Amino acid sequence: MSGPSKIVTLPSAASRPATRRKPGLGINAGTSGVPTLLPKKQIHLATVQPGERTDLSGKPIRNIILLAIPAEEYKKLRPQLEYLEAPYHRTFQESRQSIDSAYFPNSGIVSLVITTGDGRSVEAGIVGKEGVVGAGIAVGLKISPQIAVSQVPGDGVRVKTEALKATLTAAPNLQFWMNRFAQIQTLLVAQSAACNRLHGIEQRLARWLLMSQDRLDSEAVPLTHEFLAEMLGTGRPSVSVAAAILQRAGLIEYTRGTVMVVNRKGLEKAACECYQIIQQFNGDLGLN
Repeated sequence: MSGPSKIVTLPSAASRPATRRKPGLGINAGTSGVPTLLPKKQIHLATVQPGERTDLSGKPIRNIILLAIPAEEYKKLRPQLEYLEAPYHRTFQESRQSIDSAYFPNSGIVSLVITTGDGRSVEAGIVGKEGVVGAGIAVGLKISPQIAVSQVPGDGVRVKTEALKATLTAAPNLQFWMNRFAQIQTLLVAQSAACNRLHGIEQRLARWLLMSQDRLDSEAVPLTHEFLAEMLGTGRPSVSVAAAILQRAGLIEYTRGTVMVVNRKGLEKAACECYQIIQQFNGDLGLN
């Protein structure tokens, strides 16, 4: 069912040793007046190998949080996991509705979207194999503050809220990593808000493509104009212009429904410093 875990059980918060990872930039940092909103302390997340764990249907687990917890905790959680396919636009949570389950993606991308009363929407964040949709359950959140919808098809496992809460009482590592993900996700939302206010559409598009590629392990990112406009809080014509600029610079190739990153280093230079700030915490999320 599962190979031997490579994780040492996390000590209590009081006795946990200080990390040796490079500290974050801090709240007053930033090269263009954008504050760093992420915590200074970082903890590297280690995992067993993908495929060493399976769900009840025998499908391999690739979600990083589920690969990071000790074998005894996964054994407790496994009977509650339900395999789920996530086609384009499958909804996992509705804004201002009860959170009835958590979803741990194995692949694909789930978008967290804030909507207004007049129907406008903007990116609040994205979740891939590094995280969990519904992380707020671990900190007592009952109502979803945003819509969670699949934007890049994939699959994963779902667990009902009450079953997860019962498991968390005997799974301190799972509790810790869900709390940690919820903390980082909240701060990424704040960083995105600063980015949307202060940076141009080409920089924001470059940042978003890099974040998506980090979670997909692929040069090809299947995205539509409509989705990119929604994520960046702008109109489709603006997205088309920004994509054309990046394409003329030789950074991406854009065809209908798919963006191919052809020069990642160049795309990183084209992105705003928000991506570099966010990237510092890839170790926490198991993305490097």
